[in-house]
Amino acid sequence: MARFSVSGGDDGEGSSNHQSRKRQRLPSIDEDEETAGSSGEEDEEDDRQIESMSDDSEREVSIEEARRIAADPVTSKESSLSVTLLDPDVLDCPICCEPLKAPIFQCDNGHLACSVCCTKVRNICPSCTLPVGYIRCRAMEKVIETSRVSCTNAKYGCKERMLYGNRFSHEKLCVFAPCSCPVLDCNYTGYYKDLNSHVRAKHKDEVVPFVWDVSVTVRLDKTTILQEEKDGEVMVVQAFRGLHVVYVVVTCIAPSAREVGCFSYYLVTVPLAVDGSLVQRSMMKNVQKLSNEQPEDGFMVIPSYMLSGSSRILLGRGRAYGHA
Repeated sequence: MARFSVSGGDDGEGSSNHQSRKRQRLPSIDEDEETAGSSGEEDEEDDRQIESMSDDSEREVSIEEARRIAADPVTSKESSLSVTLLDPDVLDCPICCEPLKAPIFQCDNGHLACSVCCTKVRNICPSCTLPVGYIRCRAMEKVIETSRVSCTNAKYGCKERMLYGNRFSHEKLCVFAPCSCPVLDCNYTGYYKDLNSHVRAKHKDEVVPFVWDVSVTVRLDKTTILQEEKDGEVMVVQAFRGLHVVYVVVTCIAPSAREVGCFSYYLVTVPLAVDGSLVQRSMMKNVQKLSNEQPEDGFMVIPSYMLSGSSRILLGRGRAYGHA
């Protein structure tokens, strides 16, 4: 079930056309008072005065009525109608199941298809084999163009309303996309800033505090959760054991939204029994939920014999730089 609103159009066909704007006239003067003791000339003069007063009053009433209509969200041209769809799939192309966007076509039997699918099916309707791709379905295009839907992350704080066809592209980059707590056996899920507050309040003893651009010691034989002392961003260093090696992944628990920003890390591992060190600097991935599967990319490979030493990591905002 989906909810969306249909906005009033801008082509003069809004709800204002359906409003009955009747002018209110002043009550007529009692006929007995008009006829008693008045001559023909006085009657004409009185009629002119009454007509002038009536016109002024009508203008005042019309102005007040216009103000009332403009202030009333129900009668306003920009008003919206809330609609509930029991089957939201009716707004999707029945062939590719993607949200419909103009131009939308229909066959003679009324079966719909988006412009891309018309080409894919070679202009033959897959439902009835009649030609499709030559007749526009203006009614459905009007519904799609005037419909606005709420983001599925509204319960986490997103207030955006967008065209139905733009919903999925928005949700991929929505800053309110839910993030899961990285602490083991914690089921908290929410807006990433709320998650940061949750970690600080509920898991203070289970995280390692750090400051931007200041290195901190970490262990590479287990998962380490870090939280920035001031801003509260939560970073996780995961270690996956392989054959004689360890795969290390550093991620930030946040959506891939532009408002979140990007983060980098600088990792140095110094073994005890071997001279030298292993260094890697890279950008961090933003993830909404930790994965317990061995990564396919974006990892650092460290030989097992180097784990006997110490490792330090420096976390920063923006591009990777500096040294630990």
